[in-house]
Amino acid sequence: MMPELLPDKCPLEGQKRFKLVCCEALRREAYLCAARSRNIVDIQFLRRSLHDTPEMLNETLAKALAGTKDSEGNEYDAILLGYGLCSNSVLGIKADVPLVITRAHDCAAILLGSRHRYQQLFDSEKGIFWYSPGWIETCLMPGQDKHEKMRQEYAEKYGEDNADYLMEMEQSWIQEYSKAFFVKWPEFETLEFEEYTKKCAEYLGWEYRKIEGSSELMQKMFDGRWDREDFLVVPSGEVIHESVCDDKIMGCG
Repeated sequence: MMPELLPDKCPLEGQKRFKLVCCEALRREAYLCAARSRNIVDIQFLRRSLHDTPEMLNETLAKALAGTKDSEGNEYDAILLGYGLCSNSVLGIKADVPLVITRAHDCAAILLGSRHRYQQLFDSEKGIFWYSPGWIETCLMPGQDKHEKMRQEYAEKYGEDNADYLMEMEQSWIQEYSKAFFVKWPEFETLEFEEYTKKCAEYLGWEYRKIEGSSELMQKMFDGRWDREDFLVVPSGEVIHESVCDDKIMGCG
């Protein structure tokens, strides 16, 4: 029996082979865009909880970017990053193939489809906390479930008397927020996630609003349509740095 013959390059003319390293909170969106793209996209998801420790996320990203070939030994044409600036966690990273990242502060801008729309909402609507299907699935979002779980853990570890004090200290940051905005992509049925966000908002006394997002930005990344306005393309060996002189968010060198 003859051994299986594998193509040594993408079989379709103009087709590219990419690797996506992405936060697991964007899992649904990434699968959708990969399925619609004519390019071959291998996906590696990283734990959302790494956002809580930017230094650890930076180290994990660096390790993930070290692999520049697929399981058959084919070299990727580029590595895509499913992250924004994300508390500076992407600064200093590099790869041995071109590296592509959206010009975004965080995942909310990616879900909205534009950093400009994100900035517009940020400037006009103070106190926004963003919700999405991926965030709800991968972490306890502000709301009754998170409050009760945290209090239970504090009580078990430090006792009932200390639990109330610790909860008061822990919840002080919530005063900075007053709105729960759920980002919905029209391609997805998200009614249950919307209802969950509404319950969180009611519990916290926040305003609830559903905001229509867009898959355009992520789809452009997967399709290789990397305009300078929306994407930073980092040449092999160069590192990502913050751009403080303009609104491009990131640069490289």
